[in-house]
Amino acid sequence: MSWRDAEREYEDEVIGETTLGRLFEDTVERNANRPAQQYKGGIYDRSLTDSVLPAADAGEFRSISYSEMRDLVRNLSAGFHDLGVGQGDRVGLFANTRMEWAQCDFALLSAGAVITTVYTSSSPDQVEYLLDDPDASAVVVENENLLEKVLTVEDDLDLEFIVSMDELSGYDDRDDILTLADVYERGEETFDLEAHQERVDAPEMDDLASLIYTSGTTGQPKGVQLTHKNFRSNVNAVRKRFAPRPDKPDDVPALDEDSLAMSYLPLAHVFERTAGHFVLFATGACVAYAENPDTLQEDFATVQPTTATSVPRVYEKIYDGIREQASESGAKRRIFEWATDVGVEYQRADSPGPILKAKQRLADKLVFSTVREALGGEIELLISGGGSLSPELCQLYHAMGLPIYEGYGLTETSPVVSTNPPEAVEIGTIGPALPGVELDVDESVADQEAFTDDPGDVGELLVNGPNVTQGYWNKPGATEGAFTEDDDGERWFRTGDIVHLRPDGYLEFRDRVKQIIVLSTGKNVAPGPIEDGFAASEVVEQCMVVGNDEKYIGALVVPNTEHIRDWAEEEGIDLPDDLEEMCDDERVREYVGEEVQRVNEDFEKHETIKRFELVPQEFTEENEMLTPTMKKKRRVILDEFDDRVDRIYEDE
Repeated sequence: MSWRDAEREYEDEVIGETTLGRLFEDTVERNANRPAQQYKGGIYDRSLTDSVLPAADAGEFRSISYSEMRDLVRNLSAGFHDLGVGQGDRVGLFANTRMEWAQCDFALLSAGAVITTVYTSSSPDQVEYLLDDPDASAVVVENENLLEKVLTVEDDLDLEFIVSMDELSGYDDRDDILTLADVYERGEETFDLEAHQERVDAPEMDDLASLIYTSGTTGQPKGVQLTHKNFRSNVNAVRKRFAPRPDKPDDVPALDEDSLAMSYLPLAHVFERTAGHFVLFATGACVAYAENPDTLQEDFATVQPTTATSVPRVYEKIYDGIREQASESGAKRRIFEWATDVGVEYQRADSPGPILKAKQRLADKLVFSTVREALGGEIELLISGGGSLSPELCQLYHAMGLPIYEGYGLTETSPVVSTNPPEAVEIGTIGPALPGVELDVDESVADQEAFTDDPGDVGELLVNGPNVTQGYWNKPGATEGAFTEDDDGERWFRTGDIVHLRPDGYLEFRDRVKQIIVLSTGKNVAPGPIEDGFAASEVVEQCMVVGNDEKYIGALVVPNTEHIRDWAEEEGIDLPDDLEEMCDDERVREYVGEEVQRVNEDFEKHETIKRFELVPQEFTEENEMLTPTMKKKRRVILDEFDDRVDRIYEDE
């Protein structure tokens, strides 16, 4: 039996057709005494740790079991019900990724609520929109800072109450502002098991479970309607692919009840909500919550997780940190570079010979084992989604014994459409479709001449399956435009992404339809693969390709300023302190130009970067050049650096 047949036919106690509240109740029955969550001390002023949970020591992680988590969830659910939350009520969750987010999610779902998510980076105007558009009746915030954002716009909202996860002071005159501990105490007094079980099973599978708003890279966010069935079917399909199925060899990594995950992506986004939350808790795994992306390496070392989900930009940052630590001196840098070259060669070889095997063992002893230890030493598998991952960077991780399995999905598909199976990984692809998910390609959307070397179908990816959204909240026009029907009346979601569907069923991501650059010569260029070419670069921090309606491809390049200054010191070059002046320094431009030429070697002539400009500012979420899921806001970047783009094409 092939692995595809095996995963399609696989069934176990995790797979089912239940509400998300019942999913949680069932996993507790199976895993009552196993660890469910780990939380870190010294970060939050948690209201629950005063009366319900013992506080963890600063910098240390403490765990709670599934049965303890169930007690929390049940009492919180009863408390929310006592406050008036009922079937179909929309309730906002406005907090960073932490254990209370997960607890409130299951508690509110168990009370029949529909969760609407808000990013912590949202401005007061965005908060107003994300709570007003779904007509939220309540919101759970993280702390006083986020509470104040809500209070700034509360006159324009119809909120019945606000709950803070952390302790508050100075709101005693407001009966409608509570802490999570207050909600827990209400629930403890009113909890009735029979009534709770009835509420857990009350929603129909086609009832809404959540409204998740798109990140708004191209306009006002749209509320994606996701049902219990959407999420549950996606949990089932991911389980089939990553479960410890009996057909898998023992050395193939899997997700099971012994998995320990590190969670740090926004739970407000669908990727972490499904892959780092619903899937893991259904499996019976333990989830540890990191402090923030800047402390990942420290938290990995402390927790020693076996798995994590992340986006390409975070994997790039982690690799940058690994390389920086491993290259403290010239000799160490040369050893690190040699080891990574050997590792990539080993990964690419169909059957490595004895010499290459010996080199790989030495590289592992000198470099890779140290890298793995720096990330806790227990990593078995890493999942990448939410954007395109550089194949070179993916190969480097695999070479270091930190396998990344890249996948693909969208908010509208709950989100996972495809992912690489651990037993049949194809680096450079986003894997084949999950079982139960159907794919098609609209070739009319893509310039076929631009993809003549790709055997298979190239065009806009269309998706059909139980994980696909009903549509957008209160936006019938947008909903209609997002779907197409085939000759049999089947409804297919238009992803807006250009892909190559290979004859073997594996997908290769090309780019967003709207981001394909059309040169004045008529040539179509996908910017994503070019930008990904710099993912493992120590010279270039970020790159954004430009050139729409121009004769050639240009690029805005963010240099790795720390590396540039180290290089200049080694070369005896005195660089200006001002970043903008450094970006205009011809010696720096020439050095970065060598890296641009290196990347150009992997692309066709019309795809190569002919001219570039260095920019003195990294693209970040804080300066609104990245979305909360770390995708480039291209229009914002172009507006910010329009003078630099003009310089690229000023001679035309």
